Parts: sequence; structure tokens; C-alpha cells
Amino acid sequence: MLRLDDEMGFKAHFTQDWIDPIQRLNPDATNEEAYKTYSRNVKIGYDPTEGVVRMEVSAADPEVSAEFSRRLISYAQEEVNQLSEQKRADQVGDSEAALELAEGKRREAQERLVHLQQDGMVLDPEGVILSLRSQINTFEIQLQQKELELDALLDNSRPNRAKVDGVKADIDRVSRVIERLNGRMTDASAGENSLANHRVQIQMAQADLATRDLMLQSALQQVESTRMEANRQVRYLTTAVAPVASEEATYPRKFENTILAFLIFSGIYLLCSLTASILREQVSS
Repeated sequence: MLRLDDEMGFKAHFTQDWIDPIQRLNPDATNEEAYKTYSRNVKIGYDPTEGVVRMEVSAADPEVSAEFSRRLISYAQEEVNQLSEQKRADQVGDSEAALELAEGKRREAQERLVHLQQDGMVLDPEGVILSLRSQINTFEIQLQQKELELDALLDNSRPNRAKVDGVKADIDRVSRVIERLNGRMTDASAGENSLANHRVQIQMAQADLATRDLMLQSALQQVESTRMEANRQVRYLTTAVAPVASEEATYPRKFENTILAFLIFSGIYLLCSLTASILREQVSS
């Protein structure tokens, strides 16, 4: 009523001078007095079998009553939409918060994996370790071959000194290479900054990222299912019949009011007659 008064001048319409005194509202009427007039002129009925709400608005002018009806219907639609939106936001809000948290955790896991790969400067620590092992095995085979070659030269009674020195030099060079590779292998397999430790950290980061991917996918599915459920529960107001301004005055209903007044006065007359007859009998007795 207050909104209708602010936008359409409900009080001003019923305070016009040409309205009869019974229906007219005082110019300085309070909101409570105006609401009584509002309650008399705005009638709401509900049919539970069909779920239809019927509204009838009375005013001094038929066009004004139709406009009042249209405004009240728009207010009801806004209220229903607001309630539905609030209910939908409450249902979807928790799921979206969980999704946002899952996205944040997944982003952190991905950033950690990239940071580990950048810090180690090696994308595949396990491949580096396997490569070192392969090189060590290759050079150890060469070392064994050179040692066998040296033994064969030394078996001669008068070995060729140049060949013996050359083979010994080859053995020293291969031994130094193996020693250097073993040092790299030791550095790669021990310590906090080793490739082995770095490989384990990367594997843990990859497993964490895979877990976060599954949790993110689950959160996305939960959001979609919650939205579908919320959309199925949305309430809306449909106007089956648009407000129509009457061509003839609906109120006051002269015939109905005349019959009602006749019945009321007949009842009063009957009650007075019975009371009078009872009093005469008591006086005569």
C-alpha cells in the first residue's frame, strides 16, 4: 500500500471531494486508516484446487483501478523473483565457494610444480640419473677392455713400450672420466639439492596436482548439479488474465445490498417483536 501510494497516489485518489463521504478518505488520514480503505478495495482470493490467485481492485475510476491492479501485479512479480533469486543464491553460493577454493588450491599446486621445475633447471631428473648410469656403465666397459689390452701387452717378454704407455694413458683418462661421472652421480643421488630428491619433490607435486584436478572436477559437477536443482525449484508468477477496466460500476451492489438490508432489518424487527411479546406476557401474568 505504501509503495502504491508513493507511485500512484492511493491516498490522494480516495480523498477527492466528489467521492461519497462513506468511501472518502480524510485528507490527513494516517497510514492505518488508509490501510483499512486499501483492505476494503483490494480483495484477494485463492483457489487451492487450481493454484490460481484472483485479485479484484475497486476505485472511483475504472482506469485507475486497472492501473492499481497492474502495479500490484508487478510488485508481486518482483517479490516472487526476489525470493526465488535469494533462494537460488543461498543454494548455489556454498557450491561456488567450494569451487573457488578448489580452483585456488589447484592453482597453488600447479605453481609449486612449475617452481620446482624452474629451480632444478632440469625438467626430467630421473632421465638425467639414468643417463649418468648409462655413461658410467659404458666407460667401465671401456676401462675393462683397456685393462685386458694392457695385460695382453705385458704378457710379451719384450712388450712395445709405446703401446704400453698409450694403453696406460687411455686407462688413466677413462678412470678420470668414470670418477668424474661417479661424482656427478653422487651429487645427483644424495643431499637435499640432489636430482633424486628433486625428482621425488616433482613427483609429489605432480600427484598433488592430479588430486587437485579431481577435486576441481568434482566441485564443477557439484556447482552444475546445484544450479540445475535450484532452477527446477524456482517459483514464478504468471498473469493468466490481464487487468481489465470495468465499463459498469461493480460497487455498490444495489440489489445485493438491498436484500441484505431487508434481511438485517427483518431480523431486528423479529427480535424486537419477540422481546415485546415476552414482556407483555410477563406484565399480564
